[in-house]
Amino acid sequence: MIILHHIPVVNGATQTLLVDKGVIHVAGNSNSLHLPSPKESSGPDALPLHLDNCIAFPGLINSHDHLDFDLFPKLGNRVYNDYTEWGTDIHAVNKHLIDPVLQVPRDLRVQWGVYKNLLNGVTTVVHHGHYVSAPDACIEVFQDCNMLHSVQLEKGWRLKLNKPLGNGRPWAIHIGEGTNAKARQEINTLINWNIFKKKLIGIHGVAMDARQARAFAGLVWCPDSNFFLLGATAAINQLKQSTSIVFGTDSTLSAGWNTWEQVRLARKTGLLTDEELFNALTTSPAALWNKPQVGALKEGMQADIVIARQKGQPGSLDSFFAINPEDILLVLKKGKIVLFDESLLHQLHLSEQVLQDYSAIGVNNAGKYVAGDLQALIRAIHAHAPGLALPVKSVAQTA
Repeated sequence: MIILHHIPVVNGATQTLLVDKGVIHVAGNSNSLHLPSPKESSGPDALPLHLDNCIAFPGLINSHDHLDFDLFPKLGNRVYNDYTEWGTDIHAVNKHLIDPVLQVPRDLRVQWGVYKNLLNGVTTVVHHGHYVSAPDACIEVFQDCNMLHSVQLEKGWRLKLNKPLGNGRPWAIHIGEGTNAKARQEINTLINWNIFKKKLIGIHGVAMDARQARAFAGLVWCPDSNFFLLGATAAINQLKQSTSIVFGTDSTLSAGWNTWEQVRLARKTGLLTDEELFNALTTSPAALWNKPQVGALKEGMQADIVIARQKGQPGSLDSFFAINPEDILLVLKKGKIVLFDESLLHQLHLSEQVLQDYSAIGVNNAGKYVAGDLQALIRAIHAHAPGLALPVKSVAQTA
C-alpha cells in the first residue's frame, strides 16, 4: 500500500491517493477522505509518502512511437514535401549515421525506446511497426491494434485492410504525412478502399481536411516530427471538430527525446486548448485505444501515476506544461514504483536487495532510479555502437 498525502492533482483538487494492489482505492478531496487508520497507514505493508511542492497526474499515454528507432539522431537535410521524399533522402545522404545504430540489435533498441518513454513520465506507449516482445517492460507497450505503415510503402495494404474476417481491432496507419497533392490524395485513396468501414486511426494527417477526418476514429498528432520534416503540421484546430485528437512523439529519427519539449511546441501552436492538449495525453487516448482503466486519477482506476516537481500554481496546467524529465520524482505503473528520484530514497526505505532491482542514472544532473538494469543496457548499446550519444548516464547508487 502506498499513500500519497495531500498531492495537488493537475486540473483537479488537492487529494490524498491510496494505492493498493495496483489500483487507486481511495481518491478525493484530502479534507473529506476516509483515510486508513493510523495502524493501517503505518503497518509493515504501508508506505506513506509526504511530497512537498509537487503535482500528480495520470501516467502519460504516448499514442505513436517506433521503439526500435529511438536510438537514432534526428535525420533530415531540408524541408520535404512528404515522407517518401524524406526516406529516400536520408538513406542516400545519412547512411553514415544510420548504419552504426543498426548495428545495435533490435531488442536492445526496443528496450531503450521503452526507457525513453518512462523517463518522460509515459506509462503506456503505442508501438507502431513490427511486433516487439517486451514481457518485462516497466511500462505498457500497447500493440493491440492492426498496423499498416502507409498507403505508399505498405505492400498489399488494400488486401490486409479488407480481410473479411477481422479481429475487431482498429487499424493504425501513417496517412497524409506531407504537404503536396500526393499526400492529400492518399487520404482519399485509403478512405475509398476501406470497404468494410474498419476503425481507422490516422497518424500525422498533415494534409488532412475536416471532411476526410470524419472517416477516422482518431488522429495521432506528432507536431515535432511534422515541423522538422515538413515545416508544417496538421490543422488540428479544424480536425478536432471531426475526430478525436491524441498526442504522439514519433521516434527520435524525426523528433527530440524530451517529450515535454514536444508538448510545449504543441501548446505554442494554440491549435488545442490547454485542457484539450492535456486530455490528448490522458483521457482521449485511453478512450481511443479502449483502455478505460487508465488516463485518470479516480477511484478504482489502475494506479498509473506520475509525481513531478511543481513549477507553478498547485495543480495548474501551467505547472504541468513546464515539466522536464529531471522534474519527475515518482512513476507508478499498476502501483509498482518504476522510477523515483534520489531525493525520495530515505522515504522509500528500500532494502539493499530491493534496491538492486533498480538502476541509478543521471538525467540532466538529476539522480534517478529506474526499474531494471538500464546500466547494463547502456553498456550493451555502447558495445555495439561505441560513442553513441544517450541523454542519460550511469551513476553509482546512493547508500
